[in-house]
Amino acid sequence: MLAGALRAISLCLLLVAIAGCGKRPGTEVLYPHPDAVAARSVTIYVATTREPAENRVDGFTREREDELSYAEFVISIPPGHVSGEIEWPISRKARPDEDFTVIRHTALSRAAFDSRIGRAARPNGNAAMFVHGFNVSFQEALFRLAQLSTDSNISGVPILFSWPSQARVLDYATDRESATFSRDGLTDVLRQVTSQSAVRSVLLFGHSMGGWLTMEALRQLSLEGDAKALGKLNVILAAPDIDEDVFATQVNAIGPLDPPLMVLVSGDDYALRVSRLLQGNRQRAGQFDITDPEVVEAAEEMNILLLDISSISSSDALRHSRYTAMAAIYYELEDDDDLLGGGFRRAGGRFFTPVPAAEKPSP
Repeated sequence: MLAGALRAISLCLLLVAIAGCGKRPGTEVLYPHPDAVAARSVTIYVATTREPAENRVDGFTREREDELSYAEFVISIPPGHVSGEIEWPISRKARPDEDFTVIRHTALSRAAFDSRIGRAARPNGNAAMFVHGFNVSFQEALFRLAQLSTDSNISGVPILFSWPSQARVLDYATDRESATFSRDGLTDVLRQVTSQSAVRSVLLFGHSMGGWLTMEALRQLSLEGDAKALGKLNVILAAPDIDEDVFATQVNAIGPLDPPLMVLVSGDDYALRVSRLLQGNRQRAGQFDITDPEVVEAAEEMNILLLDISSISSSDALRHSRYTAMAAIYYELEDDDDLLGGGFRRAGGRFFTPVPAAEKPSP
């Protein structure tokens, strides 16, 4: 027991120490630079349960808001952007040739949000919604989606659902409550987007605690019999911070999805190890071991693909954000039916082996 307690304390201290390294971006990175010339840009649509900042240029706070708020951000991407990274602005001066830069920020009404989503989705019918995880500020979530959208080249309208994380590593419990507070909000936004006639498919991507929130919203849609909304969703969870038993009850309530639910897992995720210790040493869904035949059999029965991405290198010392590098190789999964041994989204358990750069097809 003493050894276990010491191990838990050591892991928590490691988490705090790593989180304290480096300065995190403030709201100044959200200030728009309408005169900046952008060679490449991405438009992000936002729906959030965060409270709008008193000064709207500061975006949204960590506090909860009963009513959903909507916005549109246009962000330029520097020509020298490195895949998987965010080139954060280091000053208030616009440097679109070197940094991610906000060109425009527009507050939207619900009707305007719906109208713009519908118009943007009309060419190909696709949308992609990102639900961030624990300890993430609004600006971090926004710029992360800009990076994911740029690197993945997924032809879908990028939508951020941002819930009021405190963006402080010691506020795990508060973040959990804020995610719970946001269940109805995410469910509402999923209905909004999937009800658009122009939207035929939505890639719904939830990371960490955002994976738990995603599953709760899907559970609510299923319990309310909203098969139309569920039928348009392609769901991926990255390192989901969900108790294994809770995950099983969520999956049972939701029912089988088409394509099958995909869960990105890795056993060496330090953030999930800390979460597991904080939650009574209960296994987290993001750490399922696909070398265990019983785990793989259960995944097959529940129509889930467990994809072990431990082979992907991570710049994150906690190994909790491999998904940021996954965006750049997403096409390998979608375009190569043989890559995972006979079908990309077949239920079961598989290891992902990145294709060597020399073997990748030319763009």
